[in-house]
Amino acid sequence: MGNNQAMKRDNGECPTGSWRALDATLEDECDAEDHPVAPFCPKYHRAIELVGRRWTGAILRVLLSGRTRFTDVTGAVPGLSDRLLSERLKELEGEGIVTRLVFPETPVRIEYRLTDKGRALHDVIDAVSRWAEEWAVVPTDRSAGGECQAMEATEMGLLSRPR
Repeated sequence: MGNNQAMKRDNGECPTGSWRALDATLEDECDAEDHPVAPFCPKYHRAIELVGRRWTGAILRVLLSGRTRFTDVTGAVPGLSDRLLSERLKELEGEGIVTRLVFPETPVRIEYRLTDKGRALHDVIDAVSRWAEEWAVVPTDRSAGGECQAMEATEMGLLSRPR
């Protein structure tokens, strides 16, 4: 992409006259072999915005651990409100990452399970967990109880591998 086009894009203008064409151009930038990490990739940006929303990473980690009920998730994530969990689960369901299963029992039982698309996030969540174990600092008043054991959790099977 020429400098003129890059400047126009940075100014919010579409260099090709069509946002659909711009999306295709940006998609090509993501796959460019001569630049293994493009400065901007719309797919990457979308993925980070989705998984990086407040509480979403924690919810995905709980679901990857095999827990499936609403109360399992709220019990595993300190400070997560029912309202926010419900909102995030609906978003993840809308993205095809989580599926909601209703079992017609008395009382009705509802479970949330990761789809293939959701289970494909296992390595991402595990990598972030390992990074966090080494680099993240948690204020003592927010710690929910000790070390996270990112790698050990995977090795012990607590983080379910994609099927």
